[in-house]
Order: sequence, then structure tokens, then C-alpha cells
Amino acid sequence: MEIEMERRVVHRSAMRWRRLILFCTFVCLLFWTHALRADSLPNPPVGRIIKVLSLLMDTNGAVATSPSLFDRDAYQAWLLEHTNQVSGIRFDVCWKARHARGAALKLRVELRGVAVGGMPTEAVLEETAAPKIFHHWISLTLAGPAYKKLGTLAAWRATLWNGQQKISEQKSFLWSL
Repeated sequence: MEIEMERRVVHRSAMRWRRLILFCTFVCLLFWTHALRADSLPNPPVGRIIKVLSLLMDTNGAVATSPSLFDRDAYQAWLLEHTNQVSGIRFDVCWKARHARGAALKLRVELRGVAVGGMPTEAVLEETAAPKIFHHWISLTLAGPAYKKLGTLAAWRATLWNGQQKISEQKSFLWSL
């Protein structure tokens, strides 16, 4: 005995397709108008400096002997002891910004040092910053005669600027003294 199953034909009416297309169009329009409304509001750029690393550079411009963080820290400690092998300092700054499309962002690192004879010195490093979707790193370097003129680094302050307005700041604990 053979059992035959009845074929069931699924009918999709033209009305269901029209409703689906209308619903998708409505959802797309809703998101599109929300995106336009969010972009048209004059939101000021909001950003912050996440992390600042100060790294000594040897005479070849290297900050580490290998990609390992442990080796980097060990080499930095060795450079602190052997100052005649140091040719500069590099500041790696991790930052992020929102609502900054078209804004003229600038990253500035101010340095205070002590030159030979105990005289205070200052230096300023600046770089234009192009905002991206996520956080990113910018490296600012002080090397050669400018580094020798600075002397021993005593304090630093990193700031993020939108034109003349300061958006974010991070500083070493000795900066305020």
C-alpha cells in the first residue's frame, strides 16, 4: 500500500509582497531621516585622549629591540640608565573624537624639561588630527638638537584642540607643580 501526500502549494499573494515592500521602504525612510536629523544638528566635536606613552629613542630611532612589550619596557629602563645612547623622545598618543567631521582638530604635546645648569626649558609638539571611526594613535617626536636643548624631561601635557577650544587633556602628575 502506498501513501500519497497531498502537495501543498504555497501561494504568496501580490498583496503580501506589496506590504513587505511598503514596510521596508518605510523603515529605510525612517532611518534615513533620523540620520539626516542627527547630522544636521550642530553637535560640537567631543573627544578624549585615552593614553599617552613617552618613549625614549636610541641613536637609531628605535624604542625597543623587539615587538615584545616586556622587551620594550626593559629597553626603556636601559635607556634611562644610559642617557648617552638617547637621541630623542617619542610620544604615542591614543585619542578618539565624535561629531568631528570637517573639524580642524589638532593634537598638542607640551614638554617641560631641566637643561644643564638647572634652567627650566619648554618645547611644544603639534600634529593635525584627522578623525576616524574608532580610536587611533599619533606619534610626535622630539629629536636631535631640540631634544638636547630640552634636557631631562620633567613633565608633559597632551591636549586635543578644535580650533581655539580645548576638547581634552591628559598630563603627567608633575605638570601642575
